Formats: sequence, structure tokens, C-alpha cells
Amino acid sequence: MLEVLGYLAGGLTTLAFVPQVVQIYKTKSAKDVSLAMFLLFTMGVIMWLGYGLMTHSFPVVAANAVTLLLSLVILFFKYKYRDIA
Repeated sequence: MLEVLGYLAGGLTTLAFVPQVVQIYKTKSAKDVSLAMFLLFTMGVIMWLGYGLMTHSFPVVAANAVTLLLSLVILFFKYKYRDIA
């Protein structure tokens, strides 16, 4: 039961980033995304992923591996769609 809760929590928090990725891709704009926040968030996700690996917690590893991928996509879009004025 505890592991199921971990998978559900990880799945929901990971899926929460999908609409942001889709929105940025559709609008070709990431100007409203805070670069500082996403850099800090990405560092935290990397640390959670490391924690999950060290504690052999597959729900933590799975959720943070996918979240890291989504976060890196958002950071890539932030760079790709930056205003060069």
C-alpha cells in the first residue's frame, strides 16, 4: 500500500509538468517561466533522484527520472524560445 501511494504521488507530480511542456511547445514561448525557479527545481529533482537511487526506492527514482526529463525539456525550450532583442 505504501509503495502504491508513492507511485500515485510520483505520477501526479510528474504529470503536472506535461501541460507546461505542451503549452510552451504550442505557443513557442517560455517568457513566463522563471529560469531561476526551474534551475533550482531541476537541481532538487537531481538530488531526489540520487536519494532514490541510494535508498533503492523505485517510486522515487521513476518519478524523478521522468520529472527530470520534463524539466530539462522546459529548460531547453526556455533557451530555444528566448527573446533575443
